[in-house]
Amino acid sequence: MAEAQNSTVGSSTTAGSIAVAAESTVATRMSAPPSFDAADFPVPHGREEEWRFTPLERLRGLHDGTAVATGDGVKVDIGTPEGVTVETVGRDDARLGKAGTPVDRVAAQAYSSFEKASVVTVPKETVLTEPIRIVVHGEGGVAYGHQVVELGAFAEAVVVIDHTGDAVLAANVDYIVGDGAKLTVVSVQDWDDKAVHVGQHNALIGRDATFKSFVVTFGGDLVRLHPRVAYAGPGGEAELFGLYFTDAGQHQEHRLLVDHNVPHCKSNAVYKGALQGEGAHAVWIGDVLIEATAEGTDTYEMNRNLVLTDGARVDSVPNLEIETGEIVGAGHASATGRFDDEQLFYLMARGIPADDARRLVVRGFFAELVQQIGVADIQERLLEKIDTELEASV
Repeated sequence: MAEAQNSTVGSSTTAGSIAVAAESTVATRMSAPPSFDAADFPVPHGREEEWRFTPLERLRGLHDGTAVATGDGVKVDIGTPEGVTVETVGRDDARLGKAGTPVDRVAAQAYSSFEKASVVTVPKETVLTEPIRIVVHGEGGVAYGHQVVELGAFAEAVVVIDHTGDAVLAANVDYIVGDGAKLTVVSVQDWDDKAVHVGQHNALIGRDATFKSFVVTFGGDLVRLHPRVAYAGPGGEAELFGLYFTDAGQHQEHRLLVDHNVPHCKSNAVYKGALQGEGAHAVWIGDVLIEATAEGTDTYEMNRNLVLTDGARVDSVPNLEIETGEIVGAGHASATGRFDDEQLFYLMARGIPADDARRLVVRGFFAELVQQIGVADIQERLLEKIDTELEASV
């Protein structure tokens, strides 16, 4: 694979390095200011920087206000261990929107349109030994939603959000991580073939807190997700991992933003994707902003893509904007390549059939991320899904 990267390491940054990094433009600096009101955003036409990769005609009206919620949109089921509180709240609850403000018209439309939101709360110093499981099942209609997960100080939890079925869904998810808390989130998009899902994920990380996110996307006609991270105090750490398998005709888009807005915080983002089939299109945008106040930042982001067949397309754009030279390190990398025939030949020369050899290579490509999830049934399910996708292409 050919790899392009730009990195800066050390307690200070040379003027030349800053100039190179500044040439990359964080998308939020080129769009309308964040707002909870959809009217504050113009209807996109596809020429805007933040929409130029998205096939607007396949959003089914989520971007222009013509998608009207129906009663058969999605069904949400929340299963929690003992000690966790689940509430259904109205729009006036102070926790809604605390982790972040919508940054595009669809996210603002989702915030303006939901009637009730779910709030899952893990009390301070509570350490869960079983995951919180949130199942979002599409029932064929249009839906807008809002979900909040809040951890008190020094709490620890794993949350699995599982999307299945068929729906046209726009939703915001807020993660509020208290001081010293540890939250791991696994969001699985295993939709049916015709589903459309647009979502903004906002994480607000407290002082010395840890946030780990796994975004796994397989299904859907169009999936566009926007994970965002900001820090509420120094010492916070964020790890953003992603895995996607884009099949023929699918559009899967992941747009990350890590806003280093306070000093001495860390972030690491690693997304990997495989594509196969005519019209398969994956988009990865990785934006990291290091504000002038964020001295002592340490950050890195990487995207790797494996193209398995002809007819697939990848757009990968890592962006790094640095406003202070007093950082520990900052860098980014992007690599896209075709299936390695030499690896396949090596395995086949040792008696492994071609289909099995192909499966092993792709499994190995994703193994680094899958093994870090830490939820056994999810890991097994993902590996089985990868095998199923590969078998369909043989």
